[in-house]
Amino acid sequence: MRPSVPRPGRGDYPRVTALLQYFSEITGYRKGVRQQLRAPPYAIPGLPSHAAMALRRPYPGEESELERSVTQTLITVPALALSPAAAEAHAPITVTHRETSAARLTAVDLFRGMAIIEVVAHHITSMALHRLEPGSPAHLVTAGINQTLHFAVPAFIFLSSTVLTRSLLRDFQLGRYYWRRTLRGLWPYVLWSTIYIVWYVLSGRRPPSVLSDPERWSFYLLYGKSSYHLYFMLVALQLYLVLPLLLPIARRRPSMRAALVVGFGLQLLAYTLNRVWWNFPYPASTLIWYVFPIILGLTVGSRLSEFRGWFQKYRYALFAALALIYPAYITVAYQYVLRVKVEAALHNGLSWLYSGLVALVLLGLSYRWQKVESRLRVAVASIGTVSLQVFLIHPMILQALEKTYSTKPGDDPALTLGLFALYGVIALVLPTLLGRLLMGSRVSLFLFGR
Repeated sequence: MRPSVPRPGRGDYPRVTALLQYFSEITGYRKGVRQQLRAPPYAIPGLPSHAAMALRRPYPGEESELERSVTQTLITVPALALSPAAAEAHAPITVTHRETSAARLTAVDLFRGMAIIEVVAHHITSMALHRLEPGSPAHLVTAGINQTLHFAVPAFIFLSSTVLTRSLLRDFQLGRYYWRRTLRGLWPYVLWSTIYIVWYVLSGRRPPSVLSDPERWSFYLLYGKSSYHLYFMLVALQLYLVLPLLLPIARRRPSMRAALVVGFGLQLLAYTLNRVWWNFPYPASTLIWYVFPIILGLTVGSRLSEFRGWFQKYRYALFAALALIYPAYITVAYQYVLRVKVEAALHNGLSWLYSGLVALVLLGLSYRWQKVESRLRVAVASIGTVSLQVFLIHPMILQALEKTYSTKPGDDPALTLGLFALYGVIALVLPTLLGRLLMGSRVSLFLFGR
């Protein structure tokens, strides 16, 4: 016979009610605030989750009478009895409620904001270089700024590796992971590749015949060549596919020193193999060009809770390393811009070192800046929340503005630089406003996958 299960008496229902009331409180529920529940203003400082709750154990003496009654209920109700270890793990917690939207902005948002501003600045300086007299002071200064800002793609790859490693280590659900990467990566890539193929035809940059040429379409999609910036999304898709295979390394929690040394060594090995064996036609559109930032991100993601302390301890060493590498890097980069023949291995090696160190410094500074109360911090982090939207849209705006009005080679350099600076501000602000306006809507989900 099936053993009878005692039905709870009336005296047990208040305990259930107390449990429901308790969990309603810690999740922030109050009657009449459903809108808050749909977009709860909670944040875990330093973690890449804008809608997460900031949970902390109460200080001694902070437990409310309700919390004490719930704790007692958990111990006394047989069906909910916990072992001592489980009871400690499920100790009452309180929720830090963030009253303003600024409090939800994280260090990751700041990183993305600074990186996407760098992307736009890099593109407008590239456009300005074509209209400045080669060798002139304005040309040299603009070229220096342009090459100094040439770190965005490795930085974004580093951040993606960091955030996704952290997420997979905390909650490994492979099916859910690949579905979200398809929605947030593959779909926007295919959609915006199509949009830019059509845009380039409508704007007169490509002949209409490309629209009916299957070989052109396959070339654009396989190599990220629909527009000059979309190769990054193709690299990101490759990272999404490969990263779960690297989790055994992340679970061993390698040291940052090992990541710097071994990661750069593996990067040089991948470069050498491609040069003498693989011969990929567009290596910058493949993961082999970003081994170093991927290994750095994998390591930081496995030790994210320790990163702020590590950066605090070694920040001056990082700054010193950048100060040593930058002169050599910018010298070779100048030669590259001025079309002086340079050794490819030297140029690429210095670029990898420079961009990898900049990515680490940028994340460390983002954590430090996160604690500063300023409107500029909020503005930069807000841009970071829609960095993908800005990334996808801004080239189209720059090209439209350039076609509407642009200076010519030989014009006043101040006019050229001022005009393209204005175009950069427009190309940054408009997608930011559009992204923030559509955030959370079905239109945003369709266009950007988020």
